[in-house]
Amino acid sequence: MMMPASAALWFLPFVLPICIWVAWSDLATMKIPNKAVAALILVYLVVGLIALPFSQWAWQLVHFAVVLAVGFILAIVRVLGAGDAKFAAAAAPFIMVADLVNLMAIFAICTIIGFATHRIARATPFRKLTPNWESWERTRDFPMGYPLAGTLLIYLLAAVFY
Repeated sequence: MMMPASAALWFLPFVLPICIWVAWSDLATMKIPNKAVAALILVYLVVGLIALPFSQWAWQLVHFAVVLAVGFILAIVRVLGAGDAKFAAAAAPFIMVADLVNLMAIFAICTIIGFATHRIARATPFRKLTPNWESWERTRDFPMGYPLAGTLLIYLLAAVFY
């Protein structure tokens, strides 16, 4: 991983609760709150100044703009939801370009596991623990905030341990 372990350690305590919030909200309401997206961006802007050299911190912000533009187009053509696009853009500055292949592998695994666990839970008594979740009722949609949040967390954890 190209993300410095020290930077990942700085980010993790702040990113963890936001990712849990995003995953839970998307599962429950099929929406990612704008406040969660803003909080994630704020974490990068503030903690990133401590965790990364200034030039790298500034360069990583380009990732936000690129992913937001691509996500906006994908949301317009209904490939993904606007909340998913905004969250992916907010998460993008945390990702080093050199780690893109690793990130895609993490994302693929998180998406498969997320989809499988969601569909299994929906078909089991676990569903009764959260009976009002909107994601249980949507047969054609999937709460991508769940695997997106997991991807960011696993990426940061991998940076710490590898």
